[in-house]
Amino acid sequence: MYRFRFHGRGGQGIKTASRIFGTAAFLEGFNAQDFPMYGPERRGAPVAAYVRISREPIVSRGYINNPDVVIVGDETLLFDPIADPLRGFGGGVLFVNTPSTPRIELDGHVVTLDITGLALEYIGRTSAISAGVGAVASKIAGFTKSNTLDAVAMELEEIGVPGELIDKNLKLAEVSYDSVPSFDLESLPSIERSDFVDMGVVQVRLDDGYIGVATIANLGNTAIRKTGNWRILKPIIDMDKCTGCKICFAYCPDVSIYMGDDGKAHINYDYCKGCLICSSVCPFKAITMVREVKTL
Repeated sequence: MYRFRFHGRGGQGIKTASRIFGTAAFLEGFNAQDFPMYGPERRGAPVAAYVRISREPIVSRGYINNPDVVIVGDETLLFDPIADPLRGFGGGVLFVNTPSTPRIELDGHVVTLDITGLALEYIGRTSAISAGVGAVASKIAGFTKSNTLDAVAMELEEIGVPGELIDKNLKLAEVSYDSVPSFDLESLPSIERSDFVDMGVVQVRLDDGYIGVATIANLGNTAIRKTGNWRILKPIIDMDKCTGCKICFAYCPDVSIYMGDDGKAHINYDYCKGCLICSSVCPFKAITMVREVKTL
C-alpha cells in the first residue's frame, strides 16, 4: 500500500487534487481511498487530504501518520506548526509548490515546481492549482499521462467546471506532469512502516480553578496566530489614489486594514490573508493585488 498526504490552504483545490489522484489510481487498476480533513472552511486556512492506494483491498482507516509521499500545495506550510506537513515523514518523496528551493534537511527526495505560477499563466488564477497538484502526484506515483488527464477531466466535470476552463486545466496538468520525475514507490524506505501510531494514554492533572480574565494560550488562536503567510496575492495601496473613504477598512474581515495618522488606509501584513475584498470594493481602484514573494 502507498500513502499520499496532501497539505494546502482552503481555496487552493487541495481536496480536488487528492480526488484527481485517487481517480487516476483507480484508472491505473489500484484500489483507492481518499478523504479530506478540515475544520471550518476558511479561505487560506490549512487543510489536509489523505489518499491510500493498493493492489489489494484497503482495510486501514483514518489519518495517514507515516506518509510515503507528502504533497505541499503552499510553501509557507512547511514551517506552520499547526499544519506540520512533515510529521511522520520517513524518507519518501516530498513535493513543494514553490519557485525556490526549500532550505530543509531531511531524508528522502525533494521535488519542487511553481504550480501557482503555471496556474496564473494557463488559467489566470493563482488559486486554481488542483489539476497541477493532482498531476504531479500522479507522475510521482508513475501513473500514465493519459489516465492522469482523464482523471482531471472527470473530476472537474463532476464539480461543474465549464468545458473551456477544463481545457485550460488539462494544459496545466500536462505541463505539471511533464515537469517532475516519477519514482519507484516500492523502493521507498517508508513503505514498511505502519499507519498505526500508539499515542499512549496521557494522565491529565486536575488543578484548582481560579478567577481570571480570558487569555490566549495556544498557537492557532486570534492575535497570537499571524495569518499573513496564508497570502498568495498581496494588496498594495496607491496612496496618491487613496482618499481615506474607509470602505476597505469597513469591509476587511480580519481587521487587517487600519486608518493611519495621515487619514488614509494602511495594511497590517502580519494578518492580511490576501482575500481580495479590499481591492474589489475600493471605488477609486487604489488597491491592486500582486503575487506575494516568499522565500524559504
